[in-house]
Amino acid sequence: MTQRRYEYAPAGTLPGLLQRGRGLGARMAQEDPAAAAELVYGCVRWDWRWDSVDQRALYVARLVRDLALPLGPVVETLAGGQDACERATRVLELLARGGSAEAREALRAYVREGEHWRDVLEAVADAWPVEWWDDLADVARERSRGLTEELWGEPWDRWGLAAPVPERVVRGRDPMPEVASARLLELLADPAEPENRKVSALCALDAREPEAGLVPLVPSLKAAGGADALPRLPIVVRKLGALAMPAAREWAAAGEPWLAGLGHQVLAAYGEPEDAPLLVAELERDWVERRWCGPLLSARGLARCGAGAKDAVSLLRRFWLWTPHSYERAAYLEALAAIEPAGLDQVYVECLWDCEEDARLLAVAQAPDRPEVRERLAYLRDDPMEEPAVRAAAGERLAALT
Repeated sequence: MTQRRYEYAPAGTLPGLLQRGRGLGARMAQEDPAAAAELVYGCVRWDWRWDSVDQRALYVARLVRDLALPLGPVVETLAGGQDACERATRVLELLARGGSAEAREALRAYVREGEHWRDVLEAVADAWPVEWWDDLADVARERSRGLTEELWGEPWDRWGLAAPVPERVVRGRDPMPEVASARLLELLADPAEPENRKVSALCALDAREPEAGLVPLVPSLKAAGGADALPRLPIVVRKLGALAMPAAREWAAAGEPWLAGLGHQVLAAYGEPEDAPLLVAELERDWVERRWCGPLLSARGLARCGAGAKDAVSLLRRFWLWTPHSYERAAYLEALAAIEPAGLDQVYVECLWDCEEDARLLAVAQAPDRPEVRERLAYLRDDPMEEPAVRAAAGERLAALT
């Protein structure tokens, strides 16, 4: 079974909307549940997310519940590969929290007999009340006999089956504490120093306070082959923050893609209204090349420019409509609201059905006061499957309106 697909349908069609987790797709599906059923099941069978951070489980679980679709096809997906089993598990565990006894029993039955039973058991132990899974202890003990892998966390801690907690790796440790920062900069500036030593120096700088002396060295710090920055350099440059301005303007105009990319990252985070044309140009390149990961950085930078970034409005609208990377969608809407807020009311209403928590939070705060909005706010407030932050925000907004 194919686990991941990228052949997205057009964004204005029901398949394309559901693949992207758009709120409009959820609303359109409710008009003809029978016709939408296979499309909804397809969102369980295949992974339409562009990136693992994209949220889909709650979106799909709500479609299954609100369209009153049979759970059989979702339960059957548990028998697929590990990824398909995980997607079905996330949907079923939410439906169980929403009151579905069938979904709860399907996952409990899988723990007793399924191939990926440990993954499912750990998932439900993390998401459900303890009384829903604690009686599976004997099953787990029996099935875990002979396993060579160590067991950590719940439910193994509760049942006394967990291995000792592994020693934590300390991140951000300075690998060269005896070397002064000035000496590290000299090392980075020396063309005779090997690349591994320069990477160690960058790791050391990353563990210290930002060092402005790094800024003039950045263009020379490319990896072997010249196509990329040295490992760790982008992280250290981001840590420099505003210290990298105004050099970042020169980097952004550079002919080397890796250096231009670093420059645009800094401009997106710390640029001023005068930098809007550079950010718009980067956003245009992202659109032409269909780069879906990262344009939100330019969008956030343009949002700070406000009305001075009007040249970006058309691009931002296109990204909001077409991106399959749902995690970035809220950033485009926030940028539009900062630059040209007129005409966004219906977009906010749609986002009350969006797959992304950030988009729903934005919609809860900004959707216009209408009967359908109040009805949806009450739905979000009262839905046990919803994220706590959205439930709380919906309750507060509804109280303010009423």
